[in-house]
Amino acid sequence: MRSVNTPLIEGCVDSYASCAAAYQGGADRLELCANLAIGGTTPSPSLFCQVRRDFPIPVNVLIRPRFGDFLYSREELEEMAEEIRRFRELGANGVVIGALTPEGELDRSAMARLMEQAGGMEVTLHRAFDMTRDPLEALETAVELGCGTILTSGQAQSAAEGCQVLGKIFSQAAGRIDIMAGCGVKQGNIPVIHRETGIRVFHTTGRRGPVDSGMRYRKAGVSMGLPSLSEYELWRTDEEEFRACGRLVHALPG
Repeated sequence: MRSVNTPLIEGCVDSYASCAAAYQGGADRLELCANLAIGGTTPSPSLFCQVRRDFPIPVNVLIRPRFGDFLYSREELEEMAEEIRRFRELGANGVVIGALTPEGELDRSAMARLMEQAGGMEVTLHRAFDMTRDPLEALETAVELGCGTILTSGQAQSAAEGCQVLGKIFSQAAGRIDIMAGCGVKQGNIPVIHRETGIRVFHTTGRRGPVDSGMRYRKAGVSMGLPSLSEYELWRTDEEEFRACGRLVHALPG
């Protein structure tokens, strides 16, 4: 069984192609999502089944019903609990969840309900943690609830910018829970983040830039979603970037 804070790299992926690239690049685990362009939402069971069939590494599933804040209604929590049950039955290794109160604290009752549905699966507290009022208090709540991992940027726009807070979180965690650095993690900043925080667990999309669409005909002036996002740019994990990140993480002193 893996010990807390032993080197691990998790691929954050929202398509079969990105799963393949992360796996070939040496991912230890996948966090499977949909719609990473808006921060990630729950993926389809069909995609999960394809990924679990073809890639023999643990797959954790993001449970997030929508874009936006982490204050959920009774109906949304019911939906989330049902999604957890479904992915548990499909063989997910774990789930990635988070829920907040209006005051910016972890919602203990909502989290407990979701974790009860998770049963024996791994539970990662996602970056709802980065939106809490007091990260050290939220850390203690996560430990008390029984979460196995906290994914965090140190409450900053990127993990590289959040090193000071990440270091405090990691120090207070004291081996009770994995602290996984995520958001903007690249081969160029993994050594710095580790050196400044002690963290050996990393989460990355492994992307370098957009991949051009294969569409030859391109309809001008029409958007299917956010106007700021081009319909003809696809964001995918780059196998070589992920491999470079993985080599750095796996070489960290354990």
